[in-house]
Amino acid sequence: MKFNVSSSKLFSQLQAVSRVINSKNALPILDDVLFDLVGNELTLTASDGETTIRTSLEVEAVEGSGKVASAAKLLLETLKEFSEQPLAFNIDEQNFAVNMVSQNGTYSFVGVNGNEYPEMPKAEENAQQFSLNAKVLQSAIEKTIFCTADDELRPVMNGIFFDITPEQVTMVATDAHRLVRYINTSVTAGVSASFILPKKPAGLLKNILAKEDSDVQVTFGAQNARFEFGKTIIVCRQIEGRFPNYNAVIPQANQNVVTVDRQTLINACKRVAVFANNGTAQLRLALSENQIKISAQDIDFSTSAEETISCSYAGIPMAIGFKAPFLIDILSSIASADVQLKLADPARAGLILPAENEENEDVLMLLMPMLLND
Repeated sequence: MKFNVSSSKLFSQLQAVSRVINSKNALPILDDVLFDLVGNELTLTASDGETTIRTSLEVEAVEGSGKVASAAKLLLETLKEFSEQPLAFNIDEQNFAVNMVSQNGTYSFVGVNGNEYPEMPKAEENAQQFSLNAKVLQSAIEKTIFCTADDELRPVMNGIFFDITPEQVTMVATDAHRLVRYINTSVTAGVSASFILPKKPAGLLKNILAKEDSDVQVTFGAQNARFEFGKTIIVCRQIEGRFPNYNAVIPQANQNVVTVDRQTLINACKRVAVFANNGTAQLRLALSENQIKISAQDIDFSTSAEETISCSYAGIPMAIGFKAPFLIDILSSIASADVQLKLADPARAGLILPAENEENEDVLMLLMPMLLND
């Protein structure tokens, strides 16, 4: 079979699908990308055995049809060095030898019979569906994925929990030290259901959807979740198990409210965190009337830092400790100019919220405190 294709378009689509491929695979064929040519449409498929991505692009000067699996790394390393130009592919359907011809050269390699490539899982019976805008889903994943865990003993926490009601979609992630709950009321799913999306396909969706502006059709059954948008399909195996009752851990009586400029707080935390103990990375936030004193120290190396920033606070004076990377990650994921910290006492979880939510969004983040030595 033969076809011509734009080098930049092929490279872009290969980049998108090949992100799913693991560095080491149990099946050697999973190191490859499947090329499936039907008419003037070339479909590219990549998989790691748990998650499969498929996309397609139009090609020209087509002769024949068929399937061949080719080494993804070899193709990507070659194509990234090309300027925009047409490439001519000639594939022998008997021995799967691939011949790629550019303006100035010829590149030959051997593929694998495409019929041996694992098939994409089909839609399950009794699967449920809803749709949402690509930008909404991308934003929701971006605001939650950083709180997912890497816990072999509690795999349900290694993904994003989709809690779906007819009126809204709630997405939750937690690693037991911090939690983020994202609610979007513009998504009216019309169904009541839930599933856990693993971290890896969530990250793939976050990257791919950044360039999309269409609607995403989400289909999920007992085992798999399927995301369709444009010419792309992503199917992944869900995480089995019961997600923790997130509403039960969100405090309702944190009466001490701090309002502060988000970027000012981030910058101060980053500067002071340099002087924190490498093992604990603890920051001490001392709250008094309209100011926050941020401090850290490392007794082992005799280093310390202290910085005071202004804020709006009329609660009781208190000091609370937080792990610096966790606090900075949460603050960095919020979009509003000002943030609110809602606190009860130094031993209870603090809530961190945007001072102003974006339209149809309700974002809440929880961070467990660290015990202060003083």
